[in-house]
Amino acid sequence: MTSIRGIMLDTSTRVSGHWFTGLPPNPPLPVAYSPFPAIMPTYRADTQIRIAHQWKQDMADEKFLITGAFGCIGAWAVKRLVAEGTPVYTYDLPGNPHRLKLIMDEAQFSQVNIIEGDITDDKAFDAAVADNGITNIIHLAALQVPMVRANPILGMRVNVVGSTVVFETAKQHMDTVRSVAYASSIAVYGPANLYPKGPIQHDAPMMPATLYGVSKQADEWAAKVYWQDHQLKTVGLRPFFVYGPGRDQGVSSMPTKAMLAAAVDRPFNINFGGSATYQHAEDVAAAFITAARADIEGAPCFNLGGTDASIPDVIDAIETAVPAMEGKVTFDDVAMPFPDSMDETEVVKALGPLSWRPFSEGVAGTIADFQAAIAAGRLDVDRAIA
Repeated sequence: MTSIRGIMLDTSTRVSGHWFTGLPPNPPLPVAYSPFPAIMPTYRADTQIRIAHQWKQDMADEKFLITGAFGCIGAWAVKRLVAEGTPVYTYDLPGNPHRLKLIMDEAQFSQVNIIEGDITDDKAFDAAVADNGITNIIHLAALQVPMVRANPILGMRVNVVGSTVVFETAKQHMDTVRSVAYASSIAVYGPANLYPKGPIQHDAPMMPATLYGVSKQADEWAAKVYWQDHQLKTVGLRPFFVYGPGRDQGVSSMPTKAMLAAAVDRPFNINFGGSATYQHAEDVAAAFITAARADIEGAPCFNLGGTDASIPDVIDAIETAVPAMEGKVTFDDVAMPFPDSMDETEVVKALGPLSWRPFSEGVAGTIADFQAAIAAGRLDVDRAIA
């Protein structure tokens, strides 16, 4: 493990459409209005996106930098890049990389180049990119919903200023940085009752119900302006409910904590209900790596697919994997302020088919991974389940 001190970032993740202003209380949907038509997405599936099989980038000289790599999606992205032999640098605040160590063995972890620093420190981040010849950036550093709610000023500094630091640095090094993939979120949308029934489309109106969602909306528009003014290529992806080992922060981590509870035969209550699109963290990480390698003209942002499931479906999958948990996982029938599912049509057009493991397989695998990690002494159950 290489440790380079004095550089930046924040821990968890975890990342287009139209910016709506002055919406009436009950706007007709769908709506396609922008106060800034000049910077609307330049994306056209048939003309401006180069499909995956057209990629010509030479991967032999790649060097990836992942911000927020100590978070869940970031850790899985690091693991995948190490497995394929691609040099990878992490950029995060000083701390315990316990999620990396949860899913990687010592030999794998020893191949990770760790840079410590703050995502809001533009000089430090610039040095991390320039000094290491970075070619591809995956930007996942962010504070999540509860943390932004608790400290809005810090949340906006990390989520909005931090993303601007990444875009500005990539702009300054466009001779070497080929592309930036960054995390937006399902949180840019509002509650399901504000939209037509069915999966939310990638260009549906943005009506975030949390400050976290507002920060992600700002990131998407910053990316568009960087394309308009500087032709900086970026691809944003909007994960929904990410689950799997390492998913222990944020409001949507509760289903994963229920899986951990099953691994140690503890009762657990999920404090919300409803339906969502579930995505295993490793599959989301693979999507970000694909996006970071894409040669896309513009700054599109896409919804990610996965498996649509309700909380009772989650509980059924847990009980199927661990029959002894029958009746031990409960939930509160409280709706989350997000749509029920997402449509991935446009991201598939742009990046090619993405792989989403069957939900029952993902749940059973997550529980098995937790049990193995506990047996090996690599997981602090009380911390992870708190």
